[in-house]
Amino acid sequence: MIAEILSTGEEIRRGTIIDSNTAHIAEKLETLGVHVARHISVGDDVEELVSIFNETGNRADIAIVTGGLGPTQDDLTAEAAAKAADDELVLDTPSLEAIKRFFEERRRPMAPSNKKQAMLPSRSECLYNPMGTAPGFRLKIGRCEFFFLPGVPAEMRNMLDEAVLPRIIRLRKDENLFFLNKTLTLFGLTESETGERLSELEEKYPDIQVGIRFRFPIIRATLYVKGPDESVLKEMLASASDFVLNLLGKRVISVEGHSMEAEVGRLLQQKQATIGVAESCTGGLISHWLTNVPGSSNYFIFSGITYSNHAKIDVLGVDSGIIEQYGAVHEETAKLMAEGVRRISGASYGLSTSGIAGPDGGTSDKPVGTICIGLATPDGSSGKRYQFHYPERIRNKKIFAMTALNVLRRELLK
Repeated sequence: MIAEILSTGEEIRRGTIIDSNTAHIAEKLETLGVHVARHISVGDDVEELVSIFNETGNRADIAIVTGGLGPTQDDLTAEAAAKAADDELVLDTPSLEAIKRFFEERRRPMAPSNKKQAMLPSRSECLYNPMGTAPGFRLKIGRCEFFFLPGVPAEMRNMLDEAVLPRIIRLRKDENLFFLNKTLTLFGLTESETGERLSELEEKYPDIQVGIRFRFPIIRATLYVKGPDESVLKEMLASASDFVLNLLGKRVISVEGHSMEAEVGRLLQQKQATIGVAESCTGGLISHWLTNVPGSSNYFIFSGITYSNHAKIDVLGVDSGIIEQYGAVHEETAKLMAEGVRRISGASYGLSTSGIAGPDGGTSDKPVGTICIGLATPDGSSGKRYQFHYPERIRNKKIFAMTALNVLRRELLK
């Protein structure tokens, strides 16, 4: 099954707005075994849209179009879709009622222009939008099934999951094939190193395709397999997953595609343990990630951004003599920070960071990219220094924070 993804709007075409929708849609389709052949961006021009829709309609099986379903004059997607399908726009009464309810529930007046959003091609199937005023719709153009979705990412993602992907899965069943996948989350390898190591997997399991996606500093490796027997495919993926675990060891964070912070949270709950965090150079990033996980209140007790030496001494109780002797960026300082945050929070574990994120502030013995991580546990405490070589401040903060979480994760695995 061949798919194309079309993004509409002048802002997308010009690069004023980054098109995150296409990447998200492509990843979702690939997990279903749908081959995405093209990504296309087109501006707000009816005739250009009609031409693109007709071209795609003659060569793809599925097309997902985002944007251009709003109430303004430059929202032209529905009009162009109707023209391409030799159809006409008609008022979809249920859609209009849904738009009216949207405004009534928010106690806001509905502008007359919003009625335009309920004008859909007569032969289309309306796709309900529970998060906004723009309904989507499904329409056949040529040989291709088109799915039209709003461009607002949150609305698009919800409708993709709830309305579009289930319909595509039903279309796929006509092929009498199963498409399964499994995503593993990795940390501690570069993208090229991951590819080289996983080449052994591809040799052992030639029927499995491997897709590697790097989003600094995490790598997600997805294993794809297709065939007529679902049980055989499940066994193959389970075996391949075990193979990767044996191959990469603790560099595998999760065989279920979980994030580092979600996996740390799972392990803390498994041990019925809690965590307190003292951050300096990471500026609250560790705490931000940990509390992004639903249910984190079950294990996340306390966080403090002890950026200055004064805060490290007065809040965490770090010995001023240690800082005078070794400096704020040192294994011993980080260890005392972790002990301090564990003590004042009453948490099972204390985690700390102190480093030099750059681009300035480095020295010959403590260059930019130096990070010291402290960990205090029920069995003792330690501090360790790590060295990275990224010049960008944000990049260093991310690798520092992720490394600290990984230190905690490895401790929890013991």
